[in-house]
Amino acid sequence: MNLTETHQLMKAISFAADKHRFQTRKDKAGTPYINHPISVVLTLIEVGKESDRDLLVAALLHDTIEDTQTTPEEIQSQFGKTVLDIVLEVTDDKSLSREDRKHHQIIYASKKSAAARKLKLADKICNVSDVIHHPPDNWSVERKMNYLLWAEQVLEGLKGANPLLEHRLTEIIREGREVFSNAMPASQ
Repeated sequence: MNLTETHQLMKAISFAADKHRFQTRKDKAGTPYINHPISVVLTLIEVGKESDRDLLVAALLHDTIEDTQTTPEEIQSQFGKTVLDIVLEVTDDKSLSREDRKHHQIIYASKKSAAARKLKLADKICNVSDVIHHPPDNWSVERKMNYLLWAEQVLEGLKGANPLLEHRLTEIIREGREVFSNAMPASQ
């Protein structure tokens, strides 16, 4: 990575950290939200062997429009149209119900660009890992199992983008099922 690419990545980290500064994850510890996009980038690099600057910058910014007051114009002016296009592809429409947003992810996963599918794979890997290892306190085992099922359905539409990421997501879903099956009451 050259100096310009490194600068863009650091600028995106700073931008995302500022935008997410008051947010925390839903885990018991209240982990700073910025840890999530950083984990997504690390997953793209370490698991997916991805190095495209625009993809990595988009990964850092992937929740800013959806979860903060960030505008598309801000992202385009600071990071370019390619980054904005990737971010918009993975941004859920918050005007829809949670169930409709989940359904849209299943239906439209295969219609996304290769870059957006790679980003969604890395995002799902991180989210499934959090559900297994650092879940929200109020999630039942059943809700966790349903999350894994949904992630698996989204995975079907993301196939063909990056086999390394696909394999890791498949493995972590399997791991989650084992963990949660062992945690289910004997009567189920």
